[in-house]
Amino acid sequence: MATILHRIKAYLYDNVLTKDNPNDFTARTASERSLTVQQICQAAVSRGGADISASSMEHATELFLKEMAYQLCDGFSVNTGYFTASTTIRGVFDSPSETFNKGKHSIIFQFNQGEKLRAEIPNIEVNILGVAEASAVILQVTDVKSGSVNDLLTPGRNLKIMGSKIKVAGDDASVGIYFVDTATQGRTKVEQSDIVTNNPSEVMVVIPALAAGSYIIEVLTQYSGSQTLKESRTATLDKQLTVE
Repeated sequence: MATILHRIKAYLYDNVLTKDNPNDFTARTASERSLTVQQICQAAVSRGGADISASSMEHATELFLKEMAYQLCDGFSVNTGYFTASTTIRGVFDSPSETFNKGKHSIIFQFNQGEKLRAEIPNIEVNILGVAEASAVILQVTDVKSGSVNDLLTPGRNLKIMGSKIKVAGDDASVGIYFVDTATQGRTKVEQSDIVTNNPSEVMVVIPALAAGSYIIEVLTQYSGSQTLKESRTATLDKQLTVE
């Protein structure tokens, strides 16, 4: 029997991603925060007893990641044991002579769990904390142009947002859908006329003219189902989205 070394807490949400059972739920990890390389290196010293300083480990890790990215950009795949990474070309080529076209094709980097990380799964205990409060939540977004899920954004094309109680409604000035630049924290609001579909579990929007970079998507709404809330509440996807 595996020894329980880790515990993950999760809440249940209505499963709007499948239609076969209207009464089922999906679990979503109650993540406390996102850790940086620096924080992980500090924990490796204070908790894990690493025999080098946190700053030295951070420096070496940054060097490794930088070189890994360089090799991925040259088409090499990477297997660290804990994760694998590879470079993938997306898009359809209509003939054998067609060349790569940035307007039609795209390059993404894919990461998947490796054997060493997969071996840790039996050591994890999951504690379901019950059904989450009746609040708005984004469960998944799909970039319609590329077909990518929780990953790419194609400005000027449609983005399908799936979740619970995410209908954009209310008179508060803050209500709307925002793309937040992770580097500058600049907020770009989707124009009302660019909200194509607006339902409690599915919203479709035209992605604004965003610059290349990473973004977080937020839905601010006063919708609750039975009545309009006095103040808007925020639903945020717990994944960063990328404009190439």
